[in-house]
Amino acid sequence: MSLDNISPLTDALVGRVATPPRARGAVTLGVQARAGKTHIAQLRQAGCLKCILPTVFRDDAEAVLVNTAGGVTGGDVIEVDAMLGRDTHLSISTQAAERIYRTSDGTTGNVRNRITVGEGARLAWLPQETILFDRARLNRESQIDLAPAAQLLLCETLVFGRAAMGEQVHDLHLEDRICVTRDGAPLYRDGIRLHGDAHAQLARPALGAGAGAVATVVCVTPQAEALLTPLRALLPETAGASLLRADLLVLRALAVDSLALRRFMIPVLELLSGQSLPGVWRL
Repeated sequence: MSLDNISPLTDALVGRVATPPRARGAVTLGVQARAGKTHIAQLRQAGCLKCILPTVFRDDAEAVLVNTAGGVTGGDVIEVDAMLGRDTHLSISTQAAERIYRTSDGTTGNVRNRITVGEGARLAWLPQETILFDRARLNRESQIDLAPAAQLLLCETLVFGRAAMGEQVHDLHLEDRICVTRDGAPLYRDGIRLHGDAHAQLARPALGAGAGAVATVVCVTPQAEALLTPLRALLPETAGASLLRADLLVLRALAVDSLALRRFMIPVLELLSGQSLPGVWRL
């Protein structure tokens, strides 16, 4: 059949098929304290992002984010908004490691997290690993605003290809920013910008010395100084922790792969949180 005989409708449909699908997902979550326990006050979920609320037999609450799209690729937009009311305690994790897949058209996947932690509240932001594949493009920004007496435990882990599969990341566009403020004033800012051959850059002694996974931990608590010594006792030579101020402790850890990293990070996070990690971390 001649292409000249294709109808305008068919032509439009062909054009649509040629356009890669885009995933959109958003969760808005709010919690409040009642009778000494944390309860869900607001939950809105849209698109590919869902929120599961496991039953826990404690006074705090847990939320587990699920990306039903199976990962993030170019053009996707994922957004999380959370608000912790006064004296609430909430852990937010993910059902599995998030996968950032190769982009087919040069566009960038975007992830935005915006969280407000109220007076006397405590947030544990503990997503599982983010796995970056070759030719992935990711722009991620996490903004957390703490009230004067709020507390935070944050852990973000980046994995540059799956070592067990022999994967290496030679073409990457990564911009990952973390901004923690206290009552609107800057408390901690961190940014990773990695463009190009990530495998070659991480092989450099001054950058990664061959590491395939990196974790960043931020702990804001009045007990930060007391936690520093026991924390350092759990760390291998490829990790370090510093007390940036009396209530702010920061850790950076490197490992050859995600399994090696997780083996010592689970005890670290349990020490800093004072309790067991969410159940999804042990599945």
